[in-house]
Amino acid sequence: MSRTIAFSSVLSAWVLGSLLAGCTPGGVGDPCTPEDEYTDQFSGYSVNEVNVESRSFQCETRICLVNHFQGRVSCPYGNALSTENIRNMEPADLKCVMPGETEPLQVAVAPQLADRRANDAVYCSCRCSGSDKNVRYCECPSGFQCQNDLVQKLDLPGGQLAGGYCIREGTAYDNRLAAVAPCSARAGDCGTVDPNGQPQ
Repeated sequence: MSRTIAFSSVLSAWVLGSLLAGCTPGGVGDPCTPEDEYTDQFSGYSVNEVNVESRSFQCETRICLVNHFQGRVSCPYGNALSTENIRNMEPADLKCVMPGETEPLQVAVAPQLADRRANDAVYCSCRCSGSDKNVRYCECPSGFQCQNDLVQKLDLPGGQLAGGYCIREGTAYDNRLAAVAPCSARAGDCGTVDPNGQPQ
């Protein structure tokens, strides 16, 4: 009996150790659509901000990172309610809708920036550095780098979410060099979309 218990304990410890040993999580870089975009009054993100969705069911890492991104992932060219985008719209009635819906949004949505599209700024990530010694930080996979202090300390217990996150190499945001050119439906510089403005 004692041998069986000892073997079970060793096996349990081995399984647990195997689960915890891998520090490089899968899924970093996978596309994600933030939950905010499933709200009909959400007009989009600002390029001057960083947002972290920490319970994303779309991500194996549970973190959907929005790193200095403008607009909505689900609507590259914005909608005609946005006066700054009307001149770039073609057709003129192109609208944004919530993912999986057909009714157009009744809020202005700015277009994405041509040089900072969703693929470079919105994806699944993980926290790779920080000051909390009780947190198990990840190692960024190949093609990604750890950007320290990407998220500053927030008013959350224990500084939750603050720290560095894995970002695609070469995509660190520099507001001194940031492109300001929005995506243009006429030029098609941010991919093709259907009549509802959804990426095809």
